[in-house]
Order: sequence, then C-alpha cells, then structure tokens
Amino acid sequence: MTQPAGDGDVVTDVPARLVAYPESTAEAASLIADHQDLAVVVRGAGTKIDWGMPPERLDLIIDTSRLTGVVEHAAGDLITIVRAGTPMADLDLPGQQLALDSPFPAATIGGTVAANVSGPRRTLYGTARDLLIGMTVVRPDGTVAHSGGKVVKNVAGYDLSKLFTGSYGTLGLITECAFRLHPLPAASAAVHATVPSPAVAGRLVGAVLAAQLVPSAIEVNAPPGAPVEVAVMVEGSPPGVRHRATILAELLGADAAEGVPDWWNQLPWQPGAVGLKLTAALSRVPDLLVAAGEIGGITVRGSAGSGVLYAGLPGGDSSGCSEQSAERIAGVVEQLRAAATRAGGHAVVLTAPAPVRHLVDMWGPVGGLALMRRVKDQFDPGHRFAPGRFVGGI
Repeated sequence: MTQPAGDGDVVTDVPARLVAYPESTAEAASLIADHQDLAVVVRGAGTKIDWGMPPERLDLIIDTSRLTGVVEHAAGDLITIVRAGTPMADLDLPGQQLALDSPFPAATIGGTVAANVSGPRRTLYGTARDLLIGMTVVRPDGTVAHSGGKVVKNVAGYDLSKLFTGSYGTLGLITECAFRLHPLPAASAAVHATVPSPAVAGRLVGAVLAAQLVPSAIEVNAPPGAPVEVAVMVEGSPPGVRHRATILAELLGADAAEGVPDWWNQLPWQPGAVGLKLTAALSRVPDLLVAAGEIGGITVRGSAGSGVLYAGLPGGDSSGCSEQSAERIAGVVEQLRAAATRAGGHAVVLTAPAPVRHLVDMWGPVGGLALMRRVKDQFDPGHRFAPGRFVGGI
C-alpha cells in the first residue's frame, strides 16, 4: 500500500520516506492501523504544504488525490458529502454552490478544511467551519469516526467537524466532509474604488454596512505607499442586485468602477515570501491598515466586512534570505502582531522562509493551549500526526 517517496514528497523542507494513496476511508483506516510506528503528514494538492512549522519527524505522507468525488448531493436539503481529496474547482452542484472562495484554484476540500481557508464571501456565508455540518475521519489508531450531517454520530464528547477544522492535520485524516450549500445567485455585481487613506476606507465600509445592502463581500487592498482600494460584492435577484449596485456606486463615490479588481481573492504574497493572517475587530480594521502602512513594505488585503486580513512581506526563499534579512523580517512580524493585538485581533505567520521560521513564533500567543494539548493527547497519544506542525509544537 505504501511506496518509496520521491524527490517531491517533501513537507516544509523535510523529506518523507514513504508515500501512500488510499482510495477509500476503509483503505486509509487499514493503512493507518498497520503503520502505528510512523510519523504521518496528510497532503492534498499541496497548495498550503509550506504553511505552519516543519514536522519534527516525517516517515509517511498520506496523499488524498485518489479520495475524490461527491458521495451525495441532497439538493432538496441543500447538503452535499464530498471526499477530502476532491479539488474545490471540480465541485459540480447544479444550481447550488459551496460558498467558499479558496484563493488556491487547485486546493482540495480536505486541505481547505484542515487550514480553515475561506475567501471574500465569508462576510455573508461564513468560513469553512460555519459551512461544515459533518465529517468522516480516520483517527491515528485507525478508528473511523463520523460526526454530524447525514451520518450517524458515534463519537461522544467532541464536535469533530469544528475540532478538525483548522487543525492542520494534527488530529487525524479527514476523508469526507458534509457541507451546507446555498443556491447559486441569479445575479451578482461588484463595485470597487480607490480612496486616499485607510481612514476614508473605514468610513466607506461603515457606510456600506449601515446601508443594509447585505453585501456578500467587502474587501480592501492596501499596498505599501499607495492608496487603499475598496471592493464590494452583492448577490441576489437581477433587479435587487442592480438597485444595490447603484447605491454602492453612489456610496463609493465618483471613482467607483464596476467589476472585481484583479487582486480579488488573491493572497498578497508570492511563493517564498512571508505571509500572515491578521484579524481585527471590524471597527479597528482601518487602525490595522494604518499601522501596517507606518511599518512600511507590507501589502494588506482581505475582508473589511469580517475582520480577516492577510499581509504579505518581501522575503525570498531560504537560499535568498540572509540572517540579517530574517532578523529584520522577524522584527516586522512582531510589530504587526502588536498592531493586530491593539486592533482586538491576532497575527499568525502562515508561511515564511526557514531562516524566518527559526526566529519567530509562527502562531503567537494562543489562549487555551493547555486544553489543545490535552485534546492532541486524547486523539494522538503518540504524537504521530503532523508532529510539531501546529501551535505550541503540537
């Protein structure tokens, strides 16, 4: 069932010895049960394989690329059950949608859930955690467990779906996910404008929210040394969308233009650079944008409607990131983290070159860490799944 790993079977610079491609939950369970002595990392499409810390040890990569397909689409109930290796872009749900806008076109269902990734329309529809209603997982001892949704719940004490979402594969292998769906909107429209400062952007976002236009997304883009861009999307019936888009154009001013800008649903960093996830209270998003502008060299982009933003710092890959550069970047990260804390949120370094990872706390202060460690011990006593990848070395 396993085979020798190849040159590309690497997780954050750590090579694996073996790789396996299970085709079903039962096959995955047998694989995991038969290899209790191996350290495991789960891989989907690999779009976020460089997020988090390197595994402390790595023997086996479980690749989900053969765990694909829609198990069930209950259109009348607005529910679907999908295997974890299914690419997000391959979902075909006639007349309905899974309203997660992944910035990675090739990303899989399982990887999107494991990293709790969502895009601009989280303002209206919520995140992966909000849309997930059930899950099938294989625990590190090989036990198959089901939770919620259209399946029988046979694990007491934990809400597996929410527990596994954002866990970076540290608690086991996700094999199937059940989601709440939404009808495809009959029409959608977007309006965007450039404004001179974060303060003006904040006032516009406040005006949009106060107008009760029920936007699907309110996004901002703040490049270093440049004006701030604001973009808003609305969805619904054609007459309603036209009416709301007209109001949006008036609110955003004379420079408002139709359509989504080219930065829409794009993370503000290139491969090899430093990328952070920032959160803030909605009213403090402008403050966070101002602080990032004062630090300099940072592009901040994301949802002013939900307070989830991303920041990109120039970095370069490990070979091009000197010790001096890494120290400078580490200082910038700490400044951003302090700014996010003042704004009522947090800052997590998602990806960074190795010299930077060695200098910074990727996760920052996290409440409930002791409880998280107890959960890890309960699910994975041998600390075999993604060891050291998650917060606090979990």
